Amino acid sequence: MTGTSKLLRDSKNTRWGMLLIISFVMFAAYIASDNIFSVEKTLMDPVTYGVTQVEYDNLAGAYSIFNVYLLMLIFGGLILDKMGIRFTGIMSCLLMVAGIGMLTWSLFDLRGLVAAGTETGYTNFLGAKLRTPVFWAVMGIGIYGVGAEIGGITATKAIAKWFTGYEMALAMGLQLALARLGTGIAYGATPVIVSAANGNVGIAVLIGLVLLCIGLVAFLFYSIYDKRLDRQIAEAGMRDSTGSPEDEFHFKDTVQVIKNPAFWMIAFLCLLFYAAVNPFLKYSTGMMISKFGVSDTLAGLFPLILPMGCIVLTPLFGGIYDRKGHGADLMIFGAVLITCVHLLFSAPFITSKWIALILMALLGVGYAMLPSAMWPSIAKIMPAKLLGTTMALTFYIQNIGFIFVPKAIGAIKEATDDNYTYVMLFFAGLGVIAMLLSVCVKILDKKKGYGLQIPNIKSDRPE
Repeated sequence: MTGTSKLLRDSKNTRWGMLLIISFVMFAAYIASDNIFSVEKTLMDPVTYGVTQVEYDNLAGAYSIFNVYLLMLIFGGLILDKMGIRFTGIMSCLLMVAGIGMLTWSLFDLRGLVAAGTETGYTNFLGAKLRTPVFWAVMGIGIYGVGAEIGGITATKAIAKWFTGYEMALAMGLQLALARLGTGIAYGATPVIVSAANGNVGIAVLIGLVLLCIGLVAFLFYSIYDKRLDRQIAEAGMRDSTGSPEDEFHFKDTVQVIKNPAFWMIAFLCLLFYAAVNPFLKYSTGMMISKFGVSDTLAGLFPLILPMGCIVLTPLFGGIYDRKGHGADLMIFGAVLITCVHLLFSAPFITSKWIALILMALLGVGYAMLPSAMWPSIAKIMPAKLLGTTMALTFYIQNIGFIFVPKAIGAIKEATDDNYTYVMLFFAGLGVIAMLLSVCVKILDKKKGYGLQIPNIKSDRPE
């Protein structure tokens, strides 16, 4: 093969086929991650599971415990850059399957104990007193979280590998959209499944486990093509650090990431943005029931609006970035939008279900706009051989928010007797800081010339 020969990624059908596989894995991951949080009231019902507020807050923050406290996500990024996409992707799938398997067993065990009226032991975990099955559920979610976050950075690097010079922002947007579809299905379908299963949440979680197993098989199939692409790159004599990370990456290179001010701005923007949206979803069903008078079954459909909007809008905004540029502007507008929505949600006089519906739709627009520009921008700021480590450090900082924001919300709810006005003001405050950081990113881009405002697609690429 000569340097001018076409690679597998030059085939539109092949690279989009690889994207479909990657996206399915993350779709399954998001279903498995979010389904139990759409049935908060069922979990906290003393007749079914009897989960306390403290236990629920620990479940909501469990996703990030190992990623943050044991630095597992950072190690995952280093492994990705050193060992490559195939090894790391398979490892992340196995961790997700193991974690959700543990969660499934814990939920069935807890339901059986509550139904039988059997006393269970307690475990102290980070200062919280948890029943033993709940403790193991927290551990399962934590193990799953390691796999899911490493899977996310692996997916991003894989897309960068297959779509550099092509529709990279659109591809990342579509992957995010399909992942959000998983969230949407989790929030919309889980209450119906649990209701049909007489309140058995374990059945819904078991479905997520089956999907993750299918995702593992799909990624093994992807690995065949990924290996072929690496061989083509080597035969063509091309330097492509995403294709052969084990030859290009050195641990000392991580200093480049830490010394880059743009990385820190994007990383903290990521923390604030996702802390203002993802934890909000975990508590939104309770807000819809308490503040807006929505029924338990319909409450799960309101959060569904947000990811469903992302399915259409994230690829749209990604396509705009690919062809027109304005990545920094998209980040600014997205941060402004989510801040305004949270401020309106906090207003005590807004109690109409229809207004809540509209606000969720607008939040979906912001939820699509900012990430569609943020993730491709990281690929512009940092060299490809450091993309895994960069994404891992970014996700690590993001995960700090996933741990402490639920604890802060729980404290606010307890101090204000479940007054969601103060909870939403807290989320709005995160949005204000995100707005300021996104403006700083644009200023730094203008100074350093990262190209965040210019299109991603290079018109001289073959198809």
